[in-house]
Amino acid sequence: MFSGVNYQFWKIGMKIAIESIEQGIWNAIMNEPFILKHTINDKKVDKPWNLWIEDEKKKAQYDYGTKNNLTSALNMDEFFRVSQCNNAKDMWDELEITHEGTNDVTKARKHALIQ
Repeated sequence: MFSGVNYQFWKIGMKIAIESIEQGIWNAIMNEPFILKHTINDKKVDKPWNLWIEDEKKKAQYDYGTKNNLTSALNMDEFFRVSQCNNAKDMWDELEITHEGTNDVTKARKHALIQ
């Protein structure tokens, strides 16, 4: 359960736990959720759920499972921090930015430590 303390420890543990369930779930965090498109009148649009084949539905389900795994491992404050996010990647990114800062902040911290 992540309560806002020791984010690095929690982050590594969550990555290991999620990858152990299935690699596709971790990919949902790293690469955005699977959203199938198809072409209608030369325009790409979301393919309706009822037209998806089983393999496509399974790939889409990774994001839902990942959101469940993430929110189940958060205390109430952290849960509400990410509850408005649309997908697992956005949730992960929100936690990362909140507790680590942006890449620029991380680089500046490392540079300061080296100095």
